[in-house]
Amino acid sequence: MLEAFKTPKKIWLATALLCVSQYAYSDASPQGLENSGGLLTTAATGDLSFTLPYLALTAKLGKQFIEGHEQFNELWVLAPAPGIWGLGPTFNEANCAGCHPNNSRARPAADGATVEKGNVIKLGYRQIDGVVFPSHPWYGDQLQNRAAENRVPIEGEAIVTYEASIFEYPDKTTVALKRPLIEIRNLNFGEINDATLASMRIAPQVIGLGLLEWVPDASLLNIVAEQKEGGLSGRPNYVIDLETEDVVIGRFGWKASQPNLKQQTASAFHSDIGATTFFFPEKNCPEVQTKCRELPSAAKCGGQGGCTGNTFRPEVLPSRLSNITTYLQALNIPQRRINDQEKTLAGETLFSQVGCAGCHVPTLKTGSKGPIKELRNMSFHPYTDLLIHDMGEKLADHRPEGSADGQEWRTPPLWGIGLLSAISGHLGLLHDGRAQSVEEAILWHGGEAEKTRKRFTNLTKSERESVIEFINSL
Repeated sequence: MLEAFKTPKKIWLATALLCVSQYAYSDASPQGLENSGGLLTTAATGDLSFTLPYLALTAKLGKQFIEGHEQFNELWVLAPAPGIWGLGPTFNEANCAGCHPNNSRARPAADGATVEKGNVIKLGYRQIDGVVFPSHPWYGDQLQNRAAENRVPIEGEAIVTYEASIFEYPDKTTVALKRPLIEIRNLNFGEINDATLASMRIAPQVIGLGLLEWVPDASLLNIVAEQKEGGLSGRPNYVIDLETEDVVIGRFGWKASQPNLKQQTASAFHSDIGATTFFFPEKNCPEVQTKCRELPSAAKCGGQGGCTGNTFRPEVLPSRLSNITTYLQALNIPQRRINDQEKTLAGETLFSQVGCAGCHVPTLKTGSKGPIKELRNMSFHPYTDLLIHDMGEKLADHRPEGSADGQEWRTPPLWGIGLLSAISGHLGLLHDGRAQSVEEAILWHGGEAEKTRKRFTNLTKSERESVIEFINSL
């Protein structure tokens, strides 16, 4: 298998293999959860920690992984410029890595800055009768702040400012919090009003996605039943699988609005880069944007040069979509890093006692149908239930996605959270990056999580620090 990786241009992969080769799988932590990804675990802690491959890939999957890595990072261009055609006409970023540098989380937009570089604005529209649509009639479901220069106007731009507040614990300790306020301006297709809903989203890290994809539906439904007994009301977000046209359980995205990695990747190509796929064959141009709709599309060229006629071929070829999907499926997850064992173990116990583990479920198990044989029927430790929960008004964006309403969000996995600052140089937790620490993220929890948040705030300062130490070990 390693022969598939031996090419002079694969300096990245040679470094990755050196990191991974120093790691031997074990389950040596006191709680048996050290290897977050089971066999898909790495001991690496440097800048490349989120980019490392599973070493036991077959030659075919290994080749797809390498090509997927290159295609995840390569820049798309507007036809007929030299390069990979398919960018735009309107877009937010020109490649996947523009939103996910080193496969990590985007940097939150600074106070007073333009929302860009992995931060996007999702739009919705409330009708007079109160019904909310997850898109705007003139601007679609996501504001496009970039476009084909001198050929197509941008849709507009967004500026973020932060409203500060102070949270005070019962023991009088205080924590500064902030929430983003969005101003949309320089609009080119008509002004918006209070009926428009705008929500900032930050691109998350992309590790461990294959394992999450391979958890059987039945396992998630069992968690739903268990949570009901415990007073929680997590539920799947039911969405449309565009390949089969079936209604299925969503797993990916901040509201679990995509059912599998291939469709999630196709959706990102369409919304963020502007490239078409068989999932999303139409250009991302609302009806009023005539210049966008009239610009010649690279879709008749299959995303590359050499147009041969009027037969539609997606700009993102199926092979490219499959390569990137394989790449995302086979990325390793960093193992836990325990600096203070006594404090971490105490925090792990408190994490469960206050109720965090009710939604951030420590252990899931893959089914018997994944493409990588060795990873089938394997336990792993992501600290998520992949379900959506009511998180309260303070985190609400009032914008529906699938069957999720405006206050519901998917429980994000916690694995790798302690490495985010080292890899990305920042933290930026929650769907809009507002939380600059694990503590801030906890304090924003509401809705179903309100009781858990209150139990956390009633802990002593030392106990709270232990919980945070544990979460940062994941």
